[in-house]
Amino acid sequence: MALSDLDRKLIARCLAREPDSWSDFVDRFMGLVIHVINHTSESRGVRISGDDREDLAGEVFYNIVDHDFALLRNFRGESSLATYLTVITRRIVVHELVKHKTHGRLHDGADHKTNGVEAVQRISNRDEVERLLGELEGTEAQVVRMFHLEGKSYQEISHSVGMPENSVGPTLTRARQKMRHAGSDLT
Repeated sequence: MALSDLDRKLIARCLAREPDSWSDFVDRFMGLVIHVINHTSESRGVRISGDDREDLAGEVFYNIVDHDFALLRNFRGESSLATYLTVITRRIVVHELVKHKTHGRLHDGADHKTNGVEAVQRISNRDEVERLLGELEGTEAQVVRMFHLEGKSYQEISHSVGMPENSVGPTLTRARQKMRHAGSDLT
């Protein structure tokens, strides 16, 4: 899909720093940015709080205006602006999630406290995953363990296992299906 005339004008207004142009831009794309933040964090198995979501959205919009709107200036218009912003948002969010995970700043969305029932359930789930991992072989087991138990990203898994990053998701899907099947056979 090509760049719409509405979005072309909105970019031009932002770059010319016209009054209310940035506010119009944020109003138009805030929903998209929030959706991408939610989807990206969920797909990476990271639960985020409302504050985390706002911080990530702020980081995305900051990156768009940084260096005199460099990201908008670099947009070539070969896709829709929404598609371009989706890619940018996802990259920024993944970078921030990895950075914050490394520094332990994002929390799990559970108000920083764990009650006893949740802790027991988490341990129980981990035991179940370990048991079901026995049904998998080789790389599949390694990928599941790294993603679900060690919290590794697709990129980290790709590097460790030596498989293309875009193969990690399908491998996880196949492994989960096998684990579901094994779990239903054992009950």
